Amino acid sequence: MKKIEAIIQPQKLESVKAALLAIGVDGMTVSEVRGHGRQKGHKEVYRGMEYNVDLLPKLKIEIVIPTARQEEVMRTPMAAAKTGGIGDGKIFLSDVLDAIRIRNDDRGEAAP
Repeated sequence: MKKIEAIIQPQKLESVKAALLAIGVDGMTVSEVRGHGRQKGHKEVYRGMEYNVDLLPKLKIEIVIPTARQEEVMRTPMAAAKTGGIGDGKIFLSDVLDAIRIRNDDRGEAAP
């Protein structure tokens, strides 16, 4: 099994969710996160003072899938979240050794 973690812009969540549902992926975890990559944040002015905002709001989507579907599922959020601009996000892929569904003790690829 593989775990896909996609860090995306918040306004792209609905299009990424719709794209994943269209290919049959309906289980996911979404978390609000903050961070920056090459864009290094931006400056804002509040009450006449300039502030450097270096941790920007992002969303992290986590999906566990069978290894056989990794390419298809990995490319789907990439296509749906891409604007071509800086700050589009990143996708990470890692191995999952096991998964256990708490409700009925399903294990492995039957659990996610």
